[in-house]
Amino acid sequence: MERKFNTRAVHGGEYTDRAIGNVTTPIYETSTFLNPNPYPDAALDHTRNKPFMYTRWGNPTLEVLEIKYRELDDVQEALSFSSGMAAITSTVLSLVKSGDRLLSLKELYGETFTFFTKFLPMYGIKVDFVSLDELNSGTIPVKGYSGIYTESIVNPTLGISDLITIGRVAKEENIPMITDATFASPYNQNPSSLNASITIHSGTKYIGGHSDILLGLAGFKKDLMDQIWSKRKMFGSVPDPIQAFLAIRGLKTLGVRMRAHNENGHQIAKFLSEHKKIDKVHYAGLETSKYYEIGKRNLKGFGGMVSFEINGGVEEARRMAKKLKLFAYAPSLGGVESLLTLPAETSHLSLTKKERQEAGIAEGLVRMSIGIEDADDLIEDLKNALE
Repeated sequence: MERKFNTRAVHGGEYTDRAIGNVTTPIYETSTFLNPNPYPDAALDHTRNKPFMYTRWGNPTLEVLEIKYRELDDVQEALSFSSGMAAITSTVLSLVKSGDRLLSLKELYGETFTFFTKFLPMYGIKVDFVSLDELNSGTIPVKGYSGIYTESIVNPTLGISDLITIGRVAKEENIPMITDATFASPYNQNPSSLNASITIHSGTKYIGGHSDILLGLAGFKKDLMDQIWSKRKMFGSVPDPIQAFLAIRGLKTLGVRMRAHNENGHQIAKFLSEHKKIDKVHYAGLETSKYYEIGKRNLKGFGGMVSFEINGGVEEARRMAKKLKLFAYAPSLGGVESLLTLPAETSHLSLTKKERQEAGIAEGLVRMSIGIEDADDLIEDLKNALE
């Protein structure tokens, strides 16, 4: 019988040194290892199937994190990185080279969009952008592309990628699909089951869960290990073992936390959708959302991210944000505490105003990461700030 999510989250990948009897995986804060390792029972680094040699290549604490994540996200192999952007750049550059073309969503996290529009062209890689709805239609010609890039829940307008449709097209044309599933988390979605070749997570967010680490993760098919690992090794984008240790701890409670995020997100979105001062709410878990049915097919839960537009635009949004007591006015997301930010000032600051408009991001759009506090208290805080 296959173990369920929370059991795998707690026990998956854990390493016990029988001579010590440790219950939790240790932090192997060492830069180097014996080479050659003279012991006949030397542990093997899963990235090379050889004894550990150097932490930029692989490390036992990182390996436990990678195996635990691999089991939760239903991928064949996994690697950890020093940040979510390190995971994105390393995996994308493992698939595309000079002269190649990449097809991508237009509605992207700001730094990903900047990487695609400012950096990849410097290396002779062309990126073509289409809207989420166009990509979801399954009618966009994809022949000739070296990869298709998606976000399972789009940042920050929270549309849902129909990975069932996009993945089917990618598989039929034998084109790898790369999916950033940070907003969904492995609890709410496993893109590999929908034909994603590579799944990316900013481990800084839901996986870490406590707003105290920077980390990225990528899960992929086994035959991609060498090329992605070599990019990580060359770019030096390996996380410190302490960051990996904290991510292991975060993963153990991911299922418990995500249930609270899912429930609170829905309650907050419903409250905002009924408030007279709110013009528009972006949350696919509301039955009024154009992405509700797509989300029901592709996700196990809608998560804790809620965006909205308020009467009075950006100035009113700033005023409201400063009156909140429980919501921290700060970027990032996925922590146990509730956060609020204006993407035009943070996650999408690197885009021009025109580029934000084309991505559907109003200057006064407010993005909230709903934490695990009691929903009634969060609603009361929002009510007071709005009124």
